[in-house]
Amino acid sequence: MKFRTEIDIAPLHTRIGYEHRTLALGSCFAEQIGARLARAKFRVTVNPTGILFNPLSIVEALRSYPTPVHREELHCDGGRWFHFGFHGDFAAPTADEALQRMNAARRAGAEALDAADRVVLTLGTAWIYERGGEVVANCHRQPATEFTRRRLTVEEVTGALAAAIEGPLAGREVILTVSPVRHLGDGLAGNAASKATLRLAAEQLTERYASVSYFPAYEILTDDLRDYRFYADDLVHPSPQAVAYIWEKFSAAALTPAAQALLPEVEAIAAAAAHRPRDPHSAAHRDFCRRMLERIAALPGMDFHAEAEYFRQCIEINS
Repeated sequence: MKFRTEIDIAPLHTRIGYEHRTLALGSCFAEQIGARLARAKFRVTVNPTGILFNPLSIVEALRSYPTPVHREELHCDGGRWFHFGFHGDFAAPTADEALQRMNAARRAGAEALDAADRVVLTLGTAWIYERGGEVVANCHRQPATEFTRRRLTVEEVTGALAAAIEGPLAGREVILTVSPVRHLGDGLAGNAASKATLRLAAEQLTERYASVSYFPAYEILTDDLRDYRFYADDLVHPSPQAVAYIWEKFSAAALTPAAQALLPEVEAIAAAAAHRPRDPHSAAHRDFCRRMLERIAALPGMDFHAEAEYFRQCIEINS
């Protein structure tokens, strides 16, 4: 008997290897997958200007990366300076500090985009908030009366992302995902309409562009796992177990065969560095650290700086 319908995901035609550079943009699910890629030592930059929930804000972020932020673009509320195109993490108690943070983020985004040959875009919601006719990436807890809320059409989402694919993303391989995170503030019916809009747009884009692939993160959680035990306590975000499961599916479908072969060794080294031994001053632990440094040396080109430093310090302390 079968008690669930597992999703059979064919390998994507866009694959990520250790030789590639990846830029991941979008909702908090993009952060989770990006963190997994970083932990596995892939060269990845995640949301340089903060979490982005809707497709238009993702596209605007891509367009804005080379452009500096000016003081007149900032807003102040209660001694807190912020920008409607940035996450609240970039707000600051002074305008100069906020500008410094935001312009550093845009420079990082421009550098990451320029270097990237792989881009992962995670679409969170088709609902947008407009202020003065412009879409905001974050409302920064400003009064609701300042904004107009509406749901994008499939055509609007497709058009905006197509312009990005042919513009700032030209020449790069793109993986699209729809975030499985539920936006309960939109209501269950509104959330369903939003996700359907994003999913239809993603389907049209994969049909139109050979450089675009779709990874079914949304379907894995809602149709494969399909149980509240795979959600966090807020019943909105996927649980750590669900994220790990989706990462397994992503690894199999979106990583190159060579990267998949290296992944267990990379993860083993990272886990070894995180482990704290029962007797850190023993000869056995010193030998273990030497073996780990040898394994790191056998993987040139990967950033094991922190792990190697930890193992070297253990050897020096015990010498």
